[in-house]
Amino acid sequence: MQAYALTAQDQRSALERAVFISLFTWRRADPGDQVDGADLQGWWGDSYPSLANDRIGSKLWLLRRRTITPQTLRDAQRYCEEALQWLVDDGHVTQVTVTITRPAPTRLSAQVLLQRHDGDPLPLSFDDLLQLQVSHVISHP
Repeated sequence: MQAYALTAQDQRSALERAVFISLFTWRRADPGDQVDGADLQGWWGDSYPSLANDRIGSKLWLLRRRTITPQTLRDAQRYCEEALQWLVDDGHVTQVTVTITRPAPTRLSAQVLLQRHDGDPLPLSFDDLLQLQVSHVISHP
């Protein structure tokens, strides 16, 4: 069997996809989270984790109907950090830094900085977290 080494661009692309999936897959809400109705959403595969309590995605979807306040920004940061922590835990990166800003009254933006083992940081920006949540769900049935 021939082994293949990933190029730097392959590694970057894989991390970008991992971040996108981690942020924009709907993680199941916890029982104490405020949700519309009784549906806690979530990815069905989390019902059968290979590791106990191993869950995919983020709870950013919980923000879609909330008024944007300082607490909303803190929750968005916490949800992003929670969703991306596995990248550190599994040894893919050494550190994840998330910065949430409010560039407009109805928008939240995120800057994600992944510190890679080779020392080369990987910055990623998401200009409208809440719109990405809605458009991702609508455009990918």
